[in-house]
Amino acid sequence: MKSDENIHVGGQAVIEGVMMRSPEFVTVAVRKPDDTIIVKKQHHIPWTKRNKFLSLPVIRGAVVLIESLVLGIKALNFSGDIAMEEESEHKQSNNNQLLLIVTVIIALGAGIGFFFYLPLLLTELTGVENSTVFNLIDGIIRVVFLLTYIFLISRWKEIKRVFEYHGAEHLSIFLYENKKPFDYKAAKEYSTHHPRCGTSFLFMVMIVSVLVFMLLGKPETFTDRIIRLLFVPVIAGISYEAIKLSGKKFGTKIAQIIIAPGLWLQHLTTNRPDEKQLEVAFAALKSSLNMEIDPDIEVIE
Repeated sequence: MKSDENIHVGGQAVIEGVMMRSPEFVTVAVRKPDDTIIVKKQHHIPWTKRNKFLSLPVIRGAVVLIESLVLGIKALNFSGDIAMEEESEHKQSNNNQLLLIVTVIIALGAGIGFFFYLPLLLTELTGVENSTVFNLIDGIIRVVFLLTYIFLISRWKEIKRVFEYHGAEHLSIFLYENKKPFDYKAAKEYSTHHPRCGTSFLFMVMIVSVLVFMLLGKPETFTDRIIRLLFVPVIAGISYEAIKLSGKKFGTKIAQIIIAPGLWLQHLTTNRPDEKQLEVAFAALKSSLNMEIDPDIEVIE
């Protein structure tokens, strides 16, 4: 059984908590130091729903990426402050839109610089002239960077906890999509690997970038490099469409081939959660869908 095709939910793991998005709400559920759960619930209309142009294929992928980054940073700020019992400071910083914008720009710039520009510079050091070979080497270096980065952070104790919440997020969404009860026993039937995961999206970006950059050829000038970097949002948009299509046709062989690398990568980015972590994910998901939650859970609206 599948959930209503018109309802889509997505999530993201944060520090000691989970962020969930539905067509109407964004919620962040966090486990407080005193072991209780607190949920921050905000009405949110996706950017792609506010403007028809932003909802166009390919364009919407880049928009969703930036929107997810903005919401993710807000969720991290909230969960981090709750974990440190500094909610009052959070409320003050949350109103600083300029700081948020600067943080998003820095995050995007760092990501593009490390995963796109640095591999380009290293590839140029090889002296390869053939355009196809050049872009293949560039792509291989980019994938190695991504895998190495994810592997290294997955060894970090705090990140392991985040990845456990990541697994809880996926399990709760699987239960919702399959109309199963929200409990620990039912969750055991499902994998922590979900086809619409952001990890799958990242790997898809790496693959699509090789194909797009091959069409652009080997960059010879500084202008060529800039044009190459300007295509990153297009690559993100194409990757989003590929993931979206594979999600709709999850059972087909082609879709399974497309999502296979991303699902494999989730062996690193998701861990099996415990019952308490699942409770946090359930609270976030139910709240985002405007469902009834445990009365003992504090909700901030």
